Order: sequence, then C-alpha cells, then structure tokens
Amino acid sequence: MKLIDINSDVGEGFGIWSLGDDEEVLQYVTSANIACGLHAGDPLIMDHTIEKCIEKSVSIGAHPGLPDIQGFGRRNMDMSPKEIESYVLYQIGALEAFANWRKVKVTHVKPHGALYNRAAVDWATAMAVAHAVQKGGQDLILVGLAGSLMLDAADKIGIPKASEGFADRAYNPDGTLAPRTSFGAVIHDPDQIAQRAVQMVKEQTVLTPSGEKVSLKIDTICIHGDTPGAPLIAKTVRDRLLDMNCQVVPLWKISGR
Repeated sequence: MKLIDINSDVGEGFGIWSLGDDEEVLQYVTSANIACGLHAGDPLIMDHTIEKCIEKSVSIGAHPGLPDIQGFGRRNMDMSPKEIESYVLYQIGALEAFANWRKVKVTHVKPHGALYNRAAVDWATAMAVAHAVQKGGQDLILVGLAGSLMLDAADKIGIPKASEGFADRAYNPDGTLAPRTSFGAVIHDPDQIAQRAVQMVKEQTVLTPSGEKVSLKIDTICIHGDTPGAPLIAKTVRDRLLDMNCQVVPLWKISGR
C-alpha cells in the first residue's frame, strides 16, 4: 500500500486580514505548513493555527518565507546565503516556541514562494535552507520540490527530506513550477487536480501544459490553502487517493522519523 502525505500552506493571514479557509482544509490534510510571520502570519495566527492542527491531528510544519509581507513572499529579494539561513532559522524558532508550550513537535520545514523556487535551482540557497533546518533540529524534515537541489542539499548534510508534488500547479518540462504569472499556472478544477494527484502517485509523472511527461517521485502532495475552493480540492484529492488504496499519513510516518 502506497503511503502519501497531503500538505497545505496555512496560517497565511495577518492581523485582521485572513486568507483561505484553514479550518476546513485541515479536515482533509495530514500536514500543515504554518506561515511564520515574515511573508504572512503573526504570533496570534501562528498559535491559533497550531491549536487547530492539534484538534484535527494534523502534523505541524514551519513555512518560512522571505521578509516580504507586501509581496506575500513571492518576489525575489537580493539576500546572501547567510541572511537566508538566519531568516529561515529565525522563523523555525518562532514556530517551535508556540509548539513547545502546547507540547507538540514541529516535524518539518517547507520554504515558501520565491524562497522555495530559488532553493530548487540555486545550490547556495538550497544549502542555506538545509543548514537552517539542521540547526533548527536534527530530526526536522526538509520538504522540497521533487528532483530539486533542495533535496540534494538535504542529502549532502544528512538531514531527513520529503519530495513534494503540486497537483494544482503547472510544471515546466525541466520539472520546475511554471511562474504564477503564466497562463494556466494555477489549476482550480478539483477533478482535474485529483486526476493529476493520482497520476503523480500511480505513474510518478505529471503532464506539462504542452502534454510532455515529467518524471517525479513524491512523498507529499501540496494543496494551496489560498486557492479559492481549497477545502473541496483537498477533499477530492484525499478521496481519490483513498479510492486507489493509498494510505494518507503525515510526513513523519513516511520518513521513519
């Protein structure tokens, strides 16, 4: 039986502004990536989101981003590897403080937005992220794009890793994600997304918009919590994976952590 995790980026509001229907999404996912205050999120939201994850038995992860609230962490910033390492470690520590007092563990770290995409293709950035995760805790799992340099960096320094696929995003032929500014980069139809998730798990491939097959081996599938209709998307994906005899479990069960 294939083990697969479903993760979602949550806690991405700020102050009185909210984004996505986190409580509904958390019913259908097994791992949550919680914004840590720099691209989105704030201390109250972080604490509240951890509380909701505990209620729904969802594994907790840090979702560090570039310090860019206005751009939601999706704009590139000129930061050195040392700056990136420090900012990522800072955010992991912030989430761990709230998790510790609630007596739960942060199990994984998944970079957000521009930081994630940069770490997928730039070795110095990938190593900076990996070192920050290593410093945050030896047993933290680094979640990175399937086939990316981020996973190679995890192997290089000997930390746990998880390979991620995006059923709701378009891929380039080289296995990177199509820029959000390109037409069709974000997929919204729940059935189409679920069909892509099944293909990722069953065939270990994904189709590009031009019909090319890209090979990828994944441990976890992301459902973006800020996508309109995200709860229905997450439910449809989960139901379809269960129908094909997958066991949907949190990342730590897959990695043997």
